[in-house]
Parts: sequence; C-alpha cells; structure tokens
Amino acid sequence: MDQKKRLNILDHLKKKNVKLFILFFIIAFVFLIFSKLSNDYKQTLKLKVNLVNVDDEILLKNDSTNYIQAYVEAKGFSLVPFVFSDVKELVVNAKSDVTITSNSFVFDVIKHKYLIEDQLGKSYDLISIMPDTLLISYSKRASKYVPIVFNKSINYAVGYDLKGEFSLNIDSVKVVGSLEEVNNISEVASETLVLNDVKSDIENIVRLDISDYDNVDVFPKIMEVTGEVVRFTEGTIEVPIIIKNQPKNVVINYFPKTVTLSYYVDLENYNAIKAVDFKVECDYAELEDNQTFLIPEVVKKPDFVKHVNIKQKQIDFIEL
Repeated sequence: MDQKKRLNILDHLKKKNVKLFILFFIIAFVFLIFSKLSNDYKQTLKLKVNLVNVDDEILLKNDSTNYIQAYVEAKGFSLVPFVFSDVKELVVNAKSDVTITSNSFVFDVIKHKYLIEDQLGKSYDLISIMPDTLLISYSKRASKYVPIVFNKSINYAVGYDLKGEFSLNIDSVKVVGSLEEVNNISEVASETLVLNDVKSDIENIVRLDISDYDNVDVFPKIMEVTGEVVRFTEGTIEVPIIIKNQPKNVVINYFPKTVTLSYYVDLENYNAIKAVDFKVECDYAELEDNQTFLIPEVVKKPDFVKHVNIKQKQIDFIEL
C-alpha cells in the first residue's frame, strides 16, 4: 500500500509540474510578444487616395496608380493592423487639396505631407513618401438642372384639407450622363405619394422616379415634402357679374346680375372672405351664332380658397 501511495503522489507531482511548465511557457511567450511589439519597426504602407467632394459629373478612373507609398517608423503595436493588409485610406478634398487640369486632379504629395501625417496619427513617424506628385485621372459627363414634378394621390379626412401649397425642400435636380441623354430630359417626376384619410400635417420623404434612366444619374434622389393640414368648411357668397369684350354699339340686359359661389376655406380665414375677393366674368366675344346665354367664369379668388363652384352655369341675356 505504501508503494502504491508513493506512485500516486509522484504521478500527481508530475502532472502538476507539467501544468506549471505550460503556464510559465505561456506567460514567457506573452512577455516575449509584448517585448517585440514594444520595439520600433520600419515598414512601407500603401495609402489609397480617396478623393471626396468631387462634382457629380466627374467620373474618377479606377487607376491602380492612385496610391502613395509611405515609409514609416512605428511601434509594433501600431503596425499590427497592417499584418493582413498594408493599405490605408487617405482622404483628399477635391475642393481644397488638389489642382484641376482638363483630365486629371493633381495632388502635390510633398506639399501636403502634413495631411498625410495628420491622418496617419501620432503613432507613426513619416520617413519618406513617394511619388512627389500624384495624378488622378477623370472624365467629365454632361449635366443640367431640370424641374421636379411632384406626383401625389392624397385623400383627406372629411372636414380637412391642405392649407396653402405643399413645400418641397428642392424644386429641381441635377441630371448627369451623356450629352444626348441629358438633352432629352426636361423634367424628373417623383414616385407617387399615396396617403388616405389625412387629418394631420404631412411630412414625408419621397423618392424620385429614375427607373427610366439606366445610364443617367440624378442628384439628389429624394426630396422632403411638407404640408399643413387644417380643418376646412364650406361657404357661399354672392358676387356681381362683369361682362367683358361687349361691343360699344351693343346694349344688352342680362339676368341674374349676380351669381352664388360656393367655396372651401380653412376655419381661420372663414370670416375674412368678402365679395370683392372674387371676380366673375362673362366673355361676350365667346358667343356663338344665335346663342342667348353667357358662360360665367371665376377669374379671381383668394389664394387660400379651394374648390370654387358657380351655382348658376348660364347667364341669360337679350339685346336691346
């Protein structure tokens, strides 16, 4: 029994020593890695130039030469991200950091060394950069601005309607493409905004319908639509008739002398409506042979009034 116990104890100690050895080995390896990563190293990084704030009609050529070689010195910790890829993006502003020729953007690399250092960060010491100047080739497409046509199908709840007009944050868009295609576009329509039983203010994002333009870009592609929806009521008013284009040698008598108008108006402006705000005319020049009546037409109304109707569709007259 004593010998068996001694063997069990020895086995236990051996297993414990093995575990301790593995633990110490791991700790030593970690310290070694940290020690190595704390050292300074030199490495060449590829900086891919990303040109921003480029005009919509500009097409940048995807050229493999749009890179800058940056030779840097940094701690191993800072270079770890570049173990799997040595490419880093460099953002360059097309409005301020480059000069423009007829077919390329010219980026003075040496002059903008500070820009590279700033984007690399303080962890990197920039030793050298190549090339001195970078040419970024581009081609230019035709462009022009065209108006937007706002398509809508909106049903308001009973007693509600839109006060005034819809407000659009943009009234035109830039179309960009080949000269022939751009010249054939005179307007861009929106997708149809469909709303039902509306009784509150409208605030919607509406996309522009560019499904017919495969080779044309539109900027922007969405617009914001807002409208104030309020309570409306119907009103009526008597308005005198004016006869226009009546020959001086013709005397007529017509009846009735006034017409009744019905209209739709928001509650806030209901009490402000007056007869002088409207104008109803009959055009004598539009009479056909043997016609004995005139057609009244509303030629003036307040902007905030909607759906004006004339109850008397004909004005009878006789020549005296």
